[in-house]
Amino acid sequence: MSVHISNQIIKKEWIDYNNHMNMAYYVLVFDDVWEIMLEKFLMGEKSAKSSNRSTMVVETYTTYNSEVKLDDEVEINLSFFDHDKKRLHYKMEMIDKSSGKLSATLEMLSLYIDLEKRKVTEFEEDKVRVMDTFISSNKTKFDNSNLVFAGKLKK
Repeated sequence: MSVHISNQIIKKEWIDYNNHMNMAYYVLVFDDVWEIMLEKFLMGEKSAKSSNRSTMVVETYTTYNSEVKLDDEVEINLSFFDHDKKRLHYKMEMIDKSSGKLSATLEMLSLYIDLEKRKVTEFEEDKVRVMDTFISSNKTKFDNSNLVFAGKLKK
């Protein structure tokens, strides 16, 4: 199970000479869609501009499971999410909508950053509350097996 975030249509500019989506654009799609979750957690672009705090990715692990091609529609789902005082750990999956096949996964570890000091900082209480509520209401949909970054959070 997982939490659906968004659907995307594969664009012409993402297609390479092998006639499928170039590997770099998988990461772009995941990153663009992750912004939806950051907004939900009060950490997106608006928050970064008003609070001078944001997230920065420090580690990623990507799998490419099944190719996608021009005009394919894919679903982006969140299959795992957790946090500690300063870190986000999440995994997303890309599913080809027509076949239901897993196309790719992206697991990330991000740090919460004070943009003025350019240093890691702790999440504010309101953000922790929003994330914990989200986790509590979705934990049965998450799969914590096969996580590359398991154990990196300091709880």
